[in-house]
Amino acid sequence: MLKQRLFYFILILTLTCCKKPYNPPVIASSASYLVVEGVINSGSDSTTIKLSKTVNLNAQTTVNPLPGATVVVESDQDGRWPLMDDNNGSYTSPGLNLPATGNYRIHITTSGGSQYVSDYQPIKATPPIDSIGYTLNGNGVNLYVNAHDPANNTHYYRWEYNEAWIFHAKYDSQYMLDPVTQTIVYRPTSSQVYFCYGNDASSNLLLTSTAKLSRDVVYQSPLTTIPFNSEKLEFNYLIYVKQYALTADAYNFYLNMQKNTEQLGSIFDAQPSDLQGNIHNMANAAEPVVGWISVTNVQIKKAFVASQVVPAGTVTTYPGECSADTALYVGHGGGNDVLNDLIDPPLTDLPISDINPTGTKIIGYTYSDLTCTDCTLRGKIAPPWFWK
Repeated sequence: MLKQRLFYFILILTLTCCKKPYNPPVIASSASYLVVEGVINSGSDSTTIKLSKTVNLNAQTTVNPLPGATVVVESDQDGRWPLMDDNNGSYTSPGLNLPATGNYRIHITTSGGSQYVSDYQPIKATPPIDSIGYTLNGNGVNLYVNAHDPANNTHYYRWEYNEAWIFHAKYDSQYMLDPVTQTIVYRPTSSQVYFCYGNDASSNLLLTSTAKLSRDVVYQSPLTTIPFNSEKLEFNYLIYVKQYALTADAYNFYLNMQKNTEQLGSIFDAQPSDLQGNIHNMANAAEPVVGWISVTNVQIKKAFVASQVVPAGTVTTYPGECSADTALYVGHGGGNDVLNDLIDPPLTDLPISDINPTGTKIIGYTYSDLTCTDCTLRGKIAPPWFWK
């Protein structure tokens, strides 16, 4: 019995004391590769190409934009359309209205002189979006998109979306600091910070293929799911969907990227595969470049979801914990040092309502921290550009 206990003791000691962290070389690799995102929009809508560089797995930042490059759309018929640099890694042009007979590519020259080009691609026409709808399940709203191509030529689809919603802070701050008099005053309507618009964009790859169907019809392809208790559904919610047609090669590229980024984590998931895009370094074809440039027009549709879809009695969940406290003037159980916390910079709290038991004189205020009283920390007072 003693030997058995000694064996287990040594085993436990070995397992707990002899672990060494494994840091594969790829984590600290100094290699950084070009990432190209976007579509050459052949129609009247704008074209935006985003350039960035990959970052190490142990890097403190996940975004590494690449400004200062020269980006030009080129045709195999000698046409050239330069894109404007916004100095933050995005390159944009108004509607190009490209001739349907040409093939087109992106030509990138970085600030360091490296040149990259995508393969020439024909224009792939995108059919309109038929509708955006939703179904209800026990926990929330499932949004989907319908589309079809009567010419039976599309077969491969990709979607992106922006979403926006109205939300409010946990508490309605009825008072504010007057920056001139440094006193607490009643908050005018023009300075309200209770209602705001939140917005976000799709982060997953949304793909569908109809290549194996007898008709080129997309039926209820999933976009996103919103829980009933989300603040997105407390008032009006809007989804703004963009649809792109893909070639078979482009679809396979995005499908591999989807598997590599969204379907890894268990032994039953797809194994990582090499992403072969259609963008190349002109001086070094072996250099990896992440991205695929398609040439197509974009089709857009939006839809509202009203709060009436939420079951009665649902309690909206807000981020973070919020509680209110009181600050009273001297002589009413408080001190100036307590009240000064509400008016001395840097401001960390906002008064919510006054404490006025007699109806004649305010003796203090209820208050809470900014995250619970100022909606502009998470949104904006003005609606996003696609709201109307």
